[in-house]
Formats: sequence, C-alpha cells, structure tokens
Amino acid sequence: MKTIFEAKATNTGGRSGHVESEDSVLDFAISMPTSKGKANPESTNPEELFAAAYSTCFAGALQAVAKDHGIEDLGDFSVTATISFNKEEEGFFLEATLDSYLPTVDKETGEKIINDAHEICPYSKATRDNITVHLNLLLDE
Repeated sequence: MKTIFEAKATNTGGRSGHVESEDSVLDFAISMPTSKGKANPESTNPEELFAAAYSTCFAGALQAVAKDHGIEDLGDFSVTATISFNKEEEGFFLEATLDSYLPTVDKETGEKIINDAHEICPYSKATRDNITVHLNLLLDE
C-alpha cells in the first residue's frame, strides 16, 4: 500500500464541541441537531461533514468511471449525499442516500456509471456491509 496523503482533524467536546483540521481550513463548532434543526445554526455535525465528504468522493469516482466508459464530460453533474442518523433498539446507526445527477448520459449508461463508481469509491468501500447506501440516478424529465 502506498499512502497518497493523510488528513488530520481534532475534535474537542464531542457532539457539543469543536472540530478543526490540522491546517485550520476546517474550523467548526459542533452541535447535535434536533428534529427542529440546529440549536446553533453556524455549527455542523458529523453527519453533515460525512455527507460533504462522501458526495465529493463519489463525484470523483463518477468522473473516473465515466472516463473508463469513454465519456470525457459529465456536464453540470452533481452528487447530493443525505446521511441519516437513526436509532433502533440495538442503538444508533447511519444510512446514506447518494443522488447523482448526470445530465449528459442516458439512463442505462448513468446506472452503469453509478454502480461502477460505488465499487471504486473509497467511501463506498469503507461503508460497504456496514451501512445501507441507496444509489439514485436523477434524470431530466
């Protein structure tokens, strides 16, 4: 294994605390949202940070896979990750939904690209068999 790079962030105070990356680019208050939203609207939470990271990583995987399929330009594509924080009798768990908008491909090609991206995306690999991940292709109507 060859490490390409490492990222480092430190949390103090848990879910009612603060998180900062080593280079201070990320520097956020952390608060646990309720069903009514965030107590501190300028704060974030682990699920929001995970959604940002997963959507970005998956978008990169889509671009790589598209090139493998001979598609050089995905146009104005996007990936929206929704991370759900859930509770059941056994405890807490996460669930992810990835909505991929691929305006330059047809449905069949889009589904193939999304499924192939899910196989190579490092975040998908990290979550495989650990959390449920729903993959959705969004098309123009």
